[in-house]
Amino acid sequence: MKLTTKQITTIAIMGAVSAVLMMFSFSLPFAPGFLKLDVSDLPVIICGFLLGPASGAITAFIKIIINLLLNGTGTMFVGETSNLVLTIAYVLPAAIIYKKNKSKTSAIKGLVISTIVVSVLALASNYFVMFPLYAKLMGLSMDAIVGMASKVNPLVNNVFTMFIFALLPFNLVKYGLVSVICIFTYKHLSHLFKK
Repeated sequence: MKLTTKQITTIAIMGAVSAVLMMFSFSLPFAPGFLKLDVSDLPVIICGFLLGPASGAITAFIKIIINLLLNGTGTMFVGETSNLVLTIAYVLPAAIIYKKNKSKTSAIKGLVISTIVVSVLALASNYFVMFPLYAKLMGLSMDAIVGMASKVNPLVNNVFTMFIFALLPFNLVKYGLVSVICIFTYKHLSHLFKK
């Protein structure tokens, strides 16, 4: 993959903007406090649409590296690793679909597919790897994590209900929100970068 100076600059700028957007996060009322919603994937998906899937993935790496340099880690790198994996899983399908046919319909189709793919992947990766690893590194039990979730969501009473009633809706809302914002802003922003 050969990139021009302009493309490298665009990726760097989008990665930096994405890292800044990570700082503006908030919890949702039905999800435990350690799950924070932000729209930092918006510059990543826009870069993926502008320059292709690989550029989107590189932007995701830059976002995480800058965020670590600015804020360090509060999760022993588990949260950052999960964020990186899920961001790449979100950007790749949409950017690949859009690259084949650059139309609004194609963009919407790609974003819907990406939102579903990343939400399902989040369930699997968090169930089998991320949550158990986080619990072990932080000296917590899975019951303690379920307890955090049940305090804010009465539907949560075990690991299964935490994933179905807290984690799944959280990811659908997060990536759905980024997708909707992308649909309404991509064309305007793409004109700026193409000048």
